[in-house]
Amino acid sequence: MYRWIAIALLAAGIAGTSFWAARSNNEKSMVSLQAENHYQRAFHELTYNMDILHEKIGTTLAMNSKERLSPQMLDIWRITSNAQSNLGQLPLAMLPFNKTEEFLSQIGDFSYKTAARDLSAKPLTNKETKTLASLYKQSGELNSHMRKLQGDVLNNNLSWLDAEKSLAQRNEKMDNTIMDGFHTVEKKVSGYDEANAGNSLAGNADKDHKNYIQGEAYSKDQALRKAKQIMGDTDDKAFTIQKSGKGANVAAYNIVYEKGNRNGMLDLSVKGGHPLNLLVNRPVPNKKISLYTGGEKAAQYLKNLGFKNMEVVSSTEHDNAGSYSFLPVQDGIRLYPDSAEVKVALDNGNLLGLSGRNYFKNHRDRKLEKPKISVNEARDKVNPNLDIQENYLSLITNELGNEVLCHEFIGVHKNITYRIYINANSGKEEKVERLEGTGIDFR
Repeated sequence: MYRWIAIALLAAGIAGTSFWAARSNNEKSMVSLQAENHYQRAFHELTYNMDILHEKIGTTLAMNSKERLSPQMLDIWRITSNAQSNLGQLPLAMLPFNKTEEFLSQIGDFSYKTAARDLSAKPLTNKETKTLASLYKQSGELNSHMRKLQGDVLNNNLSWLDAEKSLAQRNEKMDNTIMDGFHTVEKKVSGYDEANAGNSLAGNADKDHKNYIQGEAYSKDQALRKAKQIMGDTDDKAFTIQKSGKGANVAAYNIVYEKGNRNGMLDLSVKGGHPLNLLVNRPVPNKKISLYTGGEKAAQYLKNLGFKNMEVVSSTEHDNAGSYSFLPVQDGIRLYPDSAEVKVALDNGNLLGLSGRNYFKNHRDRKLEKPKISVNEARDKVNPNLDIQENYLSLITNELGNEVLCHEFIGVHKNITYRIYINANSGKEEKVERLEGTGIDFR
C-alpha cells in the first residue's frame, strides 16, 4: 500500500513539475511573441511613414498655394516624428544608426521651422526649394531600400529577435538580412552629408550629448562584473557580452542574460559603465508589496547606480509590476530631458526594467535663469476650465529640440488629468499632455 502511495505522490510531483515547466515556457514564449510583434509593428510603420514622407515632400514641390504650404510642411514634420519614434523602438542599439536618425531629425527641424513662419511675408527661397528637391530624391532612395528590406522580412518570415540575438553574439551562421539591410540604409544616408553641406539643414543637426557621459572607459571584464551586480547573478554561463558597432551613437556593451525562466538584456556605456537600458523577463505571479514601496525600491536602485537627486513624478501598476518615471531636480527645477524610468516587480521588489539613456546622455550642471513671468501670470495662460492641482518649475525640450524653462501645471477637467507647460519667459503654451493611460516602454 505504501508503495502505491509513494508511486502516486511521485507521479503527482512529476506532473506538477511538468505543469510548472510548461507554464514557465509558455510565459517566456508569450513574452518573446509580444516583443517580436512590437518590433514587427514598429518596422512596418516605419516603412509606411517613409513612403508617405516621400509622397508628401513631392506634393509640396508641386504646390503653388502659400496657404496650403504651411499645413503640408506640418504634415511632413508630423510624419518625420512618427518615423523617428518607430526607429527608436527597433532593437538597433548595437548598430551605428546615428546618420539615419540625424537625417530624419534634420527633415523634421527644417519642415517645422518653415511651417512656423509667415510664408506670405517670407516665401520659400530658391535655396530652400532646392533643399526640398534634394530631400525628395533622398527620401525616395531610402524608401526604395526600406521596401526591399520589408519584402525580405515578409517573404522569408525573418525574426527581429533572432537578428538581435545574432548581432549580440556575433553569430555569422544566422541570417543577418535585417541588419545587413539597415547597414545599407545607413551607408546610403552617410552619402547625403556632402550633398546637404551648406544648405539650410546644415546647422540643424542634433547636439552631440555623448560628451555628457562621465567616467573612465570600461573593459569588457569590468562591464561583465557590473552586469552581474545589476542582475544579481555571478554565473558566467548566463551572460553573453558584445561591444557595440563602430560609429554607434553611444559606445556601449550589450549584455544578454538567460537562465531558467529569467532572461533579459542590458546596455552599459563603455564610458563609465552606466546602465543605459535594462529589460528583465520573468513571471511575477502575485503582488506582495505596494506600489509605493516599489517606488522606494526603484529610487534606491537609481541611487546605487549613480543617478543623483532623482524625484519620482509618476507611477503606474500593471501585471504585478510597478513602473516609475523619475526626474533630477536642480535648484528646485525639474529636468525633463534627463528623465529615467524604472520597472520593479511587486512580488519581491527586484528590478525588471530601467531606461537611463536620457539621463546619462543629457545630464549636466546647467546655468538656469530665473523665470521672467510669475507662476500667477503663467496660470492665467492656462485654460480656465482646468482645476489646477499642482505646479512646478520645469525644464523641457520643445518641438524644435530646444530646452526651455516652463511653469508646469497639473490640472483636472472632467475627471481627466492634464499636464500643461507655459514658457516661463514668453508665456507661450509649449505643450499639453494627457496623463491617464500613459505607460512606460522599456524596449
